[in-house]
Amino acid sequence: MMPFWIALQFLTILPVQLDRMPTAEENARAVLFYPVVGLLLGGLLYALALLLVPVPTILTAVLITVFWIGLTGGLHLDGLADTADAWVGGFGDKTRTLEIMKDPACGPIGVLSLIALVLVKLCCVYLLLMQSQTLFLIFVLALSRTVPILLFLSTPYVRKKGLGRDIAARIPRLYAYLISILIALGGINWGLRGMLAVLVSITTIIFLRRCFIKRIDGITGDTIGASIEIVEAMLILSFVLLGYYLL
Repeated sequence: MMPFWIALQFLTILPVQLDRMPTAEENARAVLFYPVVGLLLGGLLYALALLLVPVPTILTAVLITVFWIGLTGGLHLDGLADTADAWVGGFGDKTRTLEIMKDPACGPIGVLSLIALVLVKLCCVYLLLMQSQTLFLIFVLALSRTVPILLFLSTPYVRKKGLGRDIAARIPRLYAYLISILIALGGINWGLRGMLAVLVSITTIIFLRRCFIKRIDGITGDTIGASIEIVEAMLILSFVLLGYYLL
């Protein structure tokens, strides 16, 4: 169970205390439990939505979005801001891009990216509530947590030192692929609409991966966090939009 507790501690602000230092193999296996943690987080958001049924929809959407950010401690949002700053400020140069990512300061592009993404999520949560599709939130949190798995499996980790390099080298590949496929197939629960939204997410991952390889020859922790946030936004946005076009 150690890999699960590692994943829960890393991806959430829940008070998890490990009784010892994890091994490199346990850290790598923890990535396999990221979607499970996503299911847990999504379940908490869904439970909050049920609790707030008597509350006006717009306030419910705001509270769910704030709770969503709070549960993760803004971990992936930080990666998004750093990546956005680096992509603009790096001027196409790999070394400069990586240096900006390591800078803890958040520039104007990073701030604007956070505002834009949170606004998209907030509006989409509101529309999910209006469409009585709140259960889809659980799927969004689970599928987006397969993004690190897919990137670690397919893309070089560019930092010479760090946890990510060990994870990329030791992640159990067969189980990683199986878990990712099983989670993606969960979109079938929402029929054509759900599977098209999954397709949008997969396309987004492929596009982001190409961008990362082109600019920095691979991935970093920040780009993985940014990818999770962007895939979340694209998945929920495409699902909401498809609801207006598919009967």
